[in-house]
Amino acid sequence: MQATVVVIGGGATGVGILRDLSMRGIKTILVEQKDLAYGTSSRFHGLLHSGGRYAVKDAESAQECIEENYILRKIARHAVEETEGFFVRLPEDDAQFEDAWLAACAKVGIPAIPITPAEAKHLEPQLTGRVVSAYRVPDSAVDGFRLVWQNVISARKYGGQALTYTEVTSIEHVNNQVVGVRVRNTLTGETSSIACDYIVNAAGSWVGQVAGLAGIEVNVQPDRGVLIAFNHRFTSRVVNRLRPPSDGDIFVPHGSITILGTTSSAADRPDDTIPRAAEVAELLRLGQPLFEDIYNYRILRTFAGTRPLYSADPSAAGRAASRNFTIIDHSRDGLNGLATIVGGKLTTYRLMAEKMADKVCAQLGVTARCRTAEEAMLDETPAADLEQAKRYFPAYSLNRAVARLGPKLAEVVKVMETSPAKRQLLCECEMVTLAEVEVMAADPTSYSLEDVRRKTRMGMGTCQGAFCGFRGVGVAAKNDLITGKAAPQLLEDFLEARWNGIRPVLWGHQLREAELMRGIYAAALNIDGAVKHENK
Repeated sequence: MQATVVVIGGGATGVGILRDLSMRGIKTILVEQKDLAYGTSSRFHGLLHSGGRYAVKDAESAQECIEENYILRKIARHAVEETEGFFVRLPEDDAQFEDAWLAACAKVGIPAIPITPAEAKHLEPQLTGRVVSAYRVPDSAVDGFRLVWQNVISARKYGGQALTYTEVTSIEHVNNQVVGVRVRNTLTGETSSIACDYIVNAAGSWVGQVAGLAGIEVNVQPDRGVLIAFNHRFTSRVVNRLRPPSDGDIFVPHGSITILGTTSSAADRPDDTIPRAAEVAELLRLGQPLFEDIYNYRILRTFAGTRPLYSADPSAAGRAASRNFTIIDHSRDGLNGLATIVGGKLTTYRLMAEKMADKVCAQLGVTARCRTAEEAMLDETPAADLEQAKRYFPAYSLNRAVARLGPKLAEVVKVMETSPAKRQLLCECEMVTLAEVEVMAADPTSYSLEDVRRKTRMGMGTCQGAFCGFRGVGVAAKNDLITGKAAPQLLEDFLEARWNGIRPVLWGHQLREAELMRGIYAAALNIDGAVKHENK
């Protein structure tokens, strides 16, 4: 294969760079060692920041957040829910910080509208009655999976390519100039080369490892964050605690659930993403002052991710490290044609991609300007397609389907039209039809049920795959959509991924749900082969 630019990393920043460069007419290939959005871009609280969280300590980041917040609402509206947000102060929180916060928000242009505690309680009835100050800010919720996927859809329109399950094994260079990469298909073991003129290292928490392939050191400290997903939406707005950023002080509504986050601790490695029960217990304790009935809410699952924090000062770690981003041109290290981008937040991914693309274009002599802030990632769904879709999707799930499927909506509707049996819901929790799973499983980037889950949200609802897991495997196996693995292995992999987030919260209603799942898969389906059947 050959490209002008190879982007390493399939998170928000990587796909943003792929989209930007492709729109500027540069032949670009993105490679990702797992699936798209496998890392940090899907392991966060899903908050589209207003910038309020950073206003006092990091004004530059705060201003970038509020500006990008408004841009993403326009260009990625199918991935954003405009919930708005509250910042609330409790009696034990510092009143002087509130004054400093208001001044900082005003300085960088973040609207912070004061409301009375009574009004805050009226708008969010589950919120504690101990609020002494409250402000409305333009926070929103963003779906990281959907945002990443839609960037790739947009990039494909301009010739961009994304190769998943493709690991970079070496960076090739001649006379201190990059000439390409060697890659390995992590599913088949097959190796190949991609010739290129420029490499962008956008591998998130793995940027240090990628740079190491060229003998270059990048000081990145993966910072671990744990989050909890609750079974219902007990707040309709993002709720932030008005105090210096700390653990367990943000609640974000997502569809029918609510996410509480997050923690900050040094990670042993970039993939240190298995939550621990003690971390969950601590998050609940920290979150209770804002929502006092939190221990009565059913926990759906817990999950963790690592932030790629970069600092030239190795002693700056955790919340002491800046949330700004950095671009490193490795010509300073003696290698031309390689740059690393690290740090930042999902909210500012588009801006990060623009700045990185500007640098690449300057190196390549390309003068095309950035258009990613002006052009929506998805074309508007034709009215005729919407009318046709209304015939087959339940009215209350149509908007969700349009947001999930984008340009594949017409294909799914066609399947429903020709095969009425495929209109049935395969995942009742997230309202995902059999036709959607079939179409998404057939996509070139789908190699497992987990890949299909990230595209459709199958298995991410209340039952956590208990009822849709075996149905999804049935669809994939019957239609030979996912090759290379037998149906039992597909099912085991899917259940194991779900189990990682369920195991740390095995109490109360979630324990009952886990026993139901065990009854279905271990007993009825004997998925682990524990029950031996003898011929009689």
